[in-house]
Amino acid sequence: MTSPNSVRRKLWEHADPQSTEMWAFKKALEKDKGLEFPTFDDLYNWSISNRTAFWEFCWNYFSIIHEGSYTSVTDESARMDSVPKWFEGIRLNFAENMLFMGERKPDGVVSITTKDKEDSRIALTQIREGGSEPAVSITWAQLRQRTGRFIQAMKAAGVTKGDRVAAVASNSIDTLLVLLATTALGAIFSSASTDTGVGGILDRLLQLKPKWVFVDDFAVYNGKQIDLRPKIRELVGALQSVSEFEGAVTLPRFSSPADVSSVPKTQPLAAFLSKAQSDQLEFVRIDFGDPFIVVYSSGTTGKPKPIVHGIGGYLLSGNRESRLHRCHGPKSVVLQFTTTGWIMYLSAITPLAFGGRPILYDGSPFAPDVKFLIRLLGEYKATHFGTSPRYLQELRKNSIRPRDIADLSNLRIVVSTGMVLSESLFEWFYDEGFPAHTQLANISGGTDLAASIGLENPLTPLYAGGCQGPSLGIRVAAFDQADEGVSGVKGREVPDGAPGELVITTAFPTMPVKFLGDDGAQKYFDSYFARFDNVWTHGDFISIHPITKQIMFLGRSDGVLNPSGVRFGSSEIYNVIETQFAEEAADSICVGQRRPQDIDESVILFLLMRPGHEFTSSLVKRIKEAIRKALSARHVPKYIFQTPEIPTTVNLKKVELPVKQIVSGKKIKPSGTLVNPQSLDFYYQFAEVERLVEPKSKL
Repeated sequence: MTSPNSVRRKLWEHADPQSTEMWAFKKALEKDKGLEFPTFDDLYNWSISNRTAFWEFCWNYFSIIHEGSYTSVTDESARMDSVPKWFEGIRLNFAENMLFMGERKPDGVVSITTKDKEDSRIALTQIREGGSEPAVSITWAQLRQRTGRFIQAMKAAGVTKGDRVAAVASNSIDTLLVLLATTALGAIFSSASTDTGVGGILDRLLQLKPKWVFVDDFAVYNGKQIDLRPKIRELVGALQSVSEFEGAVTLPRFSSPADVSSVPKTQPLAAFLSKAQSDQLEFVRIDFGDPFIVVYSSGTTGKPKPIVHGIGGYLLSGNRESRLHRCHGPKSVVLQFTTTGWIMYLSAITPLAFGGRPILYDGSPFAPDVKFLIRLLGEYKATHFGTSPRYLQELRKNSIRPRDIADLSNLRIVVSTGMVLSESLFEWFYDEGFPAHTQLANISGGTDLAASIGLENPLTPLYAGGCQGPSLGIRVAAFDQADEGVSGVKGREVPDGAPGELVITTAFPTMPVKFLGDDGAQKYFDSYFARFDNVWTHGDFISIHPITKQIMFLGRSDGVLNPSGVRFGSSEIYNVIETQFAEEAADSICVGQRRPQDIDESVILFLLMRPGHEFTSSLVKRIKEAIRKALSARHVPKYIFQTPEIPTTVNLKKVELPVKQIVSGKKIKPSGTLVNPQSLDFYYQFAEVERLVEPKSKL
């Protein structure tokens, strides 16, 4: 059995780290402070030990368009759970920073320039599913002109600072224009994907209480056209109870807009835009800590949490993360596959802030075939590709070698997030999948903090497994779970190499401003600060490698497996299945079962079999033996069953917690974020697992 703290295989190193902006930033910081940071770890440790100095240097290094001045960066003495304010006195605007470039002069003043001297340069490109429609590209001049039209139309419709505007829409140019116009006026944007069920969308909108909702009139997925007018009618009907609600605007999915004359309080986009008197750009600058967006937790077992993020923290942290860790700049061409209902939507569109070119993709990543996105990367000379472990698994499963089917010579970074990326996929990526020069960035963080906790950097080697390292300025630790179930305890940090609860121990600029709702303050506290006193608890089970400092994500902490007091993550089981049984099992889900009558927890593994392969007692025996050999006898699941379907969110993340609760005897209400909520019905029979005496299940 391989030791979990052995150094994994080295897969990648930057060919010229001194050419990166991370290096330039490091040298500038060294000069400013009269210090030296020989390694990334030295730079990271200084950044978390000198929070105020680090974030102030970031503020002065990045040319963020703003007005005003601050007297202090933050109150270092304030408790973390008080949500300290940052850079009070600074005012800025999200859309302005997306559409223009700040240039800091020697006197410290930031002047505004265009993203490029030639406004005719392409700003972004929209591509519909499988190339079913011609790609649409617009220039920087066109983007600004169209944003101005949306701003003036929203002003005419009464949108002002602090109002809330929602989009239930695809990853399109129109959706982006809604976001830019909303934030330009100092209003608050929120979005949901059209493939979310009506209940899931309303779980969001009824908490948001929007003034206007922009909705696609049609959706296309896997080649199917879906008329969304019945869904719009339901949404508008439910929103009539919201006093702030003025109406809905339909965004045309095709060249001919759908007739919505019979839908109450709804108008097509053309009618809404006709109220605009000009294309003039206007920007309402708001306080550093003012809200600009509301995002939602996945809500897989209940209503999603409405998380409100502030503008200044996102712009500052986004510059640090994107420019330093991810090497974004004016030459970046970015294809981030995402829905609009996920925090990664911001990653899809914020390359604009650095003068880069987003490729907005709308539709299934598997249509017309799993190779299509790879071909796009070559065609558009993409430098950055954002995807998920699920997509990489599909490539491997179908024996697709991306480097053989497209020219990926420009591809610098592939970002994978949403779930744990197995070591076997890391190795496949370099052995068979992508060019050797491409950096595989397995990142984690997300919705709660609108930033990454673990992510890539250009200064250290990449080893198989986990996240390459921590995020500058974010003090990450693993705490002992010995007092599991108890709240308000003083946390104890475990040594590097030992598994524990992922925590952040000091305040950071992208902590949420608040949660919406009368009970928002209590929900905020309960979500992050109830577990350990004055420490952010993120909800993941991790270990920090003692030598490489990789952050090894072992699974969600509420899904940690704990038979006989031995804690381990489901990802360890998944890695065995993906590595040794990929030809037979298409996927798996592993959960702990502890019913009220159970003295100990039992581990149950469910397998989704590939077509043509049978689930047999022989397979069960081989899997148990493989897990025993690769991990230990205590890792071996007590039960292994077949399943017809694994519950996943619309963002392709498989969800363990509902299954864990169901097999432990609870009845749950499926969340609207699940793409296949009916799949949960199958698992209720396992609450009485002893009745299923054979190693198979009723399909």
